[in-house]
Amino acid sequence: MLKLIKVLALGAVIATLTVASAQAEDRDLKPTIVLVHGAFAESSSWDAVIARLTKDGYVAIAAANPLRSVASDAASVAAVVRAIHGPVVLVGHSYGGPVITEAANGNSNVKALVYVAGFMPDTGESSLTLSGKFPGSTLASALAPVMLPDGTQDLYIQPSKFHLQFAADVSDDKAALMASAQRPVAQAALAEPSGAASWKLLPSYMIYGSADRNIPPAVMQFMAERAHAAKTVVVDGASHALMVSHPAEVTALIEEAASAR
Repeated sequence: MLKLIKVLALGAVIATLTVASAQAEDRDLKPTIVLVHGAFAESSSWDAVIARLTKDGYVAIAAANPLRSVASDAASVAAVVRAIHGPVVLVGHSYGGPVITEAANGNSNVKALVYVAGFMPDTGESSLTLSGKFPGSTLASALAPVMLPDGTQDLYIQPSKFHLQFAADVSDDKAALMASAQRPVAQAALAEPSGAASWKLLPSYMIYGSADRNIPPAVMQFMAERAHAAKTVVVDGASHALMVSHPAEVTALIEEAASAR
């Protein structure tokens, strides 16, 4: 009987040490970085950022963003997050901001949110209401709507206006390629009210360009200040596509969010 008790006690100690070891490993594990593109972009817009993150030992995933509605797009990203073992940092560009804000809800492994020229909505706000909060956006005059069979509209940026509007600090050739590969967003998605604001519970970070023509810089400053962002970086002269034109600065902020304790 005594021998059995000793065996059971030893088993309990081993189990405890195993759990403690796993917990310590989780604490030391670098977060997986999940990158979510916004409207008029696509997953390859993160290529230069992913290359830097990978070189620095991070696993980075450019999640597909359907650009159909905040709720359904967030559900797609949340499914990716739930499949990841260990901590996650969610990164959203532009309309990807509302998507990561919603996708973080209910996913306890999300440790931080990084907004790259991204909307950071409060409950009930939409991309459209936020973009119009301060003057400065010239996006409306650059859009090309396409009517869909169900009566809804998809929105593109006119290729001839894409460079100046979206990626003014990117080379001509690269901007032309981005214009051809741009993904349309459902007009209704931009007007869809957001749900619970997860940035109220999670550390948030913001980076944006001072020459952004899609989202007025004043709007992004307002959102970052309202959220008491852990850090805000303003890249002088950068366009809306600063993950393409300034990947080093974007990567540095993501890694700071990932390494914060």
